[in-house]
Amino acid sequence: MRPACSKVTSTNQKVSFVKGDNKIDVLFDGKLFTSYRYANDLTKPILYPVYAPSGIMVNRAYPFAEVPGESKDHPHHTGIFFTYDEVNSDGFWNNVTSPPQIKHINVTEMKACSGRGKLSTIMHWVGKNGQTLLEEKRTMTFIPGKDQYAIDFSIDLTAKDTKVVFGDTKEGMFAIRVAPFLCESTGSDWVKDVTGTAEYLSSNGDRTEKNVWAKRAKWVRLEGQKDSKTVGIAIFNHPKSTNYPTYWHARGYGLFAANPLGQYVFETATGNKDAKPLNLTLQPGQSAHFAFRMLIYDGKRTPEQLEKIFDDYAK
Repeated sequence: MRPACSKVTSTNQKVSFVKGDNKIDVLFDGKLFTSYRYANDLTKPILYPVYAPSGIMVNRAYPFAEVPGESKDHPHHTGIFFTYDEVNSDGFWNNVTSPPQIKHINVTEMKACSGRGKLSTIMHWVGKNGQTLLEEKRTMTFIPGKDQYAIDFSIDLTAKDTKVVFGDTKEGMFAIRVAPFLCESTGSDWVKDVTGTAEYLSSNGDRTEKNVWAKRAKWVRLEGQKDSKTVGIAIFNHPKSTNYPTYWHARGYGLFAANPLGQYVFETATGNKDAKPLNLTLQPGQSAHFAFRMLIYDGKRTPEQLEKIFDDYAK
């Protein structure tokens, strides 16, 4: 593994962290890239807002701000988030009030310098009855570049004092709710007033939501146009991540999610008559590892370029 401050890009941009009120801002050369937010009124910690190098915001602002043209569906889709809807008898995905709640406990490491910065945290997944089901240890590594920014997520979920079963559901897991220009024009009621310019593309060569959704792939990218600029988001799944390669809960209305645990739902949706549930089960003390890279970039990226980024990340 590279040390926290090794350079992995051609840039010497300085990464810095600034603590605020229930948030930590992440700055590249003094310019806000994103903020890690963990206020008690949030049902889970999130990254919000999120900017491309050009300064264009790539995530939906709602429900934190009113922006003309944005849809107001699914208020639980907030910034970049990691959660799941069927954890024993608790649903951590659809809720907009607590409990249940993924609670930020503390920061265990915060190190920033030129080329990259690392923020490590501990969170507790607390059910409706107040019991902590899971401890989440997360490391987010922020990597600036000339025309692209990256965040590497390394997440370990450990069952605490009881057995934890993740039911097979499409509602998960690692996700961003994107800005309107990064929607596909699907005719959905949720985006009927939104002019989307984007298109999904997977590592399999599949294009559009219709052909990407519910299938496994190493990576998927979403690329669109805003203010005469091309802006994109790509999500890469690390080979050491649980149930790799992940399935994709990629929706044209703006939810861009990787979900490795909804196996039965996705396999059934794609016509597999032999579909079997995953039902990931953790006994007390057992852990599951999840790892993703999110790339936010300006300009077009070819499949060959994205494959090279995946290969570098997978190493």
